[in-house]
Amino acid sequence: MTLRELLRTAGAMGVSILVASFVVFASLYAAPGDAESVLFGSTTPTDEVRAAVREQYRLDDPFLVRYLHWLGSVAHGDFGTSFVGGQSVATRLGATAPTTLALVGLAALLLVLIGIAVGVPMGLRPGRLDTALTTVVAVVAGIPAFVSATLLIAVFAVGLGWFPAYGADGLRGLVLPALSLALVSSAMLARVTRASVRAESGREYVTTARARGLRPRVVVARHILPNAAGPVITAGGLLVAALFAGAIVVENAFGIAGLGSLLVSSVNRQDFPTVQAISLILVVVFVVTNTVVDLVARGLDPRQRRRAA
Repeated sequence: MTLRELLRTAGAMGVSILVASFVVFASLYAAPGDAESVLFGSTTPTDEVRAAVREQYRLDDPFLVRYLHWLGSVAHGDFGTSFVGGQSVATRLGATAPTTLALVGLAALLLVLIGIAVGVPMGLRPGRLDTALTTVVAVVAGIPAFVSATLLIAVFAVGLGWFPAYGADGLRGLVLPALSLALVSSAMLARVTRASVRAESGREYVTTARARGLRPRVVVARHILPNAAGPVITAGGLLVAALFAGAIVVENAFGIAGLGSLLVSSVNRQDFPTVQAISLILVVVFVVTNTVVDLVARGLDPRQRRRAA
């Protein structure tokens, strides 16, 4: 990829993030509820206190001025002050983000391992194995995350006692939540892998390689898998980015104190600064992940490298 293409991609990513930040801010600005009612509750403040609070949170500024101020503060790492307890939003995020990152990281690893390990045999071996695995994948893909979480808790936590049913107690406590989060996505990745491998297996260059007497393993490793990797990487990147949104459901199901649980509690308590910050983080993660995955897929695609050469 040339420098011009990289700059164009970076510019498109920046514009996407700006648009997304505007949509997040505008959505919460127009949401029902009043910041003063959240801050003061049932108490009646004096005029001086009310004026000081409105100045602190810039509640009297026009919409565009408030947005630009918020965007500038976010650019410097300042997400504002929470309506609940007056704590810094960045502090609240810092206390919960590592747990969510660990959960999503483990789920992403399981997603890739399961999706590719199931999808490649499905694509290479049509027949009974493909039929059986396709049936299993179709069933798994239709199970919502909260249902899979309930089933995993019932079997592996309550029934067998192998893992804790509630809370994240180190890596062991994240296994069931990560598996619950990765199951549906891994089934989708298996489908994409199967289709991509099956398509490449029927190409003329694969037929030619086999006619030359190359061993099946060599044909698969050197010809089929590298050329089938593009769609798999792209789909995998989209699915990994979507895990952050799915973590909201899983964290609440397992009682994990992560960004998802913080987002739900902040919505219930109308803590708008915290909701804005988490929503923006989710959007930025999704945009950046998609951009990086697209660049990686282009770089690994042998056809793209030949065109660049």
